[in-house]
Order: sequence, then C-alpha cells, then structure tokens
Amino acid sequence: MNLSRHPELLDRLAASYSLGTLRGGARRRFESLARDQAPVRAAALVWQSRWSGLTELQELAQPSSHVWTRIHNLVEAEKSAQAMQAAHIPADRKPSGSWWHSLLVWRGAAAAGALATVAAVAIGVQVHGALKSTSGQQIATLQQQLQATPQIQYVAVLADDKAAASMLVTFDPKNNQLVLQRVGGFQEGADKSLQLWALPPAGGPRSLGVLGQEKLLKLVAGEADVRQVPALAISLEPKGGVPSATGPTGPVLFKGELIQRTL
Repeated sequence: MNLSRHPELLDRLAASYSLGTLRGGARRRFESLARDQAPVRAAALVWQSRWSGLTELQELAQPSSHVWTRIHNLVEAEKSAQAMQAAHIPADRKPSGSWWHSLLVWRGAAAAGALATVAAVAIGVQVHGALKSTSGQQIATLQQQLQATPQIQYVAVLADDKAAASMLVTFDPKNNQLVLQRVGGFQEGADKSLQLWALPPAGGPRSLGVLGQEKLLKLVAGEADVRQVPALAISLEPKGGVPSATGPTGPVLFKGELIQRTL
C-alpha cells in the first residue's frame, strides 16, 4: 500500500505510531512501510519532533519508593534462584562454561526486561496521573503552542549510502525557514562544515546554506528555493563552506527526496 496517496490516513498513523498508541500488527506494518517509503519515514519523524515538545509542559515524575523496592526484591530473588539452581546441579553434569554463561546472560536479560517493564508501567501510571491533573493554564499553554507550530509544506529525510536517516529537513513557508534536525550520530570535525544543496531537475546543485554543529538549526529560505526541487543533499566541505557556483567539492554524505506535503 502506498500511504503517500492517502495523506490523511498517513498523518493519523504517523501521529499514533510516534505517540505509541499504534500497536501490534498495525505497528509492524507501519514500520515495514516506513522502511520502503520515504514519505512514511518523514511523517513519523515530523510527529516525533512534535510530540517531544509536549514533555516540556510536564513536571518531572519520580517513581514511588515501592517501585524501587519491588525492583530490588526481584533482583535478589533472581540471584537466589540462580545460586540455588547452580548448587543443586552436580559438577559432572554442569553444562560447559560458555553454554552455562550464555544461559545466565539470557536469564539476566529476561530479568532486566521484566524490571524495565515494571518501572515503565509504574512511571507511565504516574505520568498519566500528572496529565489528568494538568491545570487549565497548562492546557491553554499547550493549545497555544500547538497553534504556533510551524506549518510544514516540504519535508525530506536525508540518509547515507546505507539508507540510515541522518537529517530531517522541513520547510516552513510561514516563517521562510528551512529547519534541519540531526537524527543520526554523525558529527563533522572542527575544521569542516556541512553544506546543504538543492538538486534541481536541470542545472547544477544550488547551495541553500552552511550548517552549524547544532542538533537543530534554521536557514532562511523562500518557497522559490525549494519549489520543484526533487531532492536535497549534504556535502562535507572546508570550514565555512564553498560558493554555490562551484558546487560541492567534498563528498556527498547524505541525500534524499524532497516531498511536498498535502496534509
């Protein structure tokens, strides 16, 4: 299914996936589509960036002391069970060291997973309670923030040659801004700069700006700079970048399709 042909459905699924309410087979199908379709990946990243701002309105929630007591008891119980099991197995019947070590590692991993689940559930319950008790002023502030959310008309997910997403690029026509968010772990050296290029259907690449080393940054741009541009690319250049007329002089690290959103 090509979700890009159903923009309203794509937007709802991406919002639900990023919030964590899309589960089971539907979540797995969405992830499968995201691996194959750039618009689906872009929609998910856009919603993840939107939801991440909501946490700023909530006070920090500390787990109850009962949670930590239960975690401690589970850890001690697991240690005791392993010790008793090891003590009751005769030496000549004990598995080889590597196999036995692997078994203990997997049992430990299972216990750690159970503990993480307990902690997550407890914290989730407390956060849910905090949300229910949110004051009217906080709700009003949230509504204002959502209304002030930049309009996104174009979006691109720039990936490396292994298809690993490294940069989310969105264009906000209301403020004439290109917003770039690093979503990968790449960090250029102090003597290098990343430079963003538009790749028009005809003619050479056109520079859209030199990036700083911030995780989130904005470049001034008009709609004419991105209209009918099928793709964007980022190259590694000398510090401060190179003139647009010369085109990229260093390796092109990331590139991706620029998609016009119709949502």
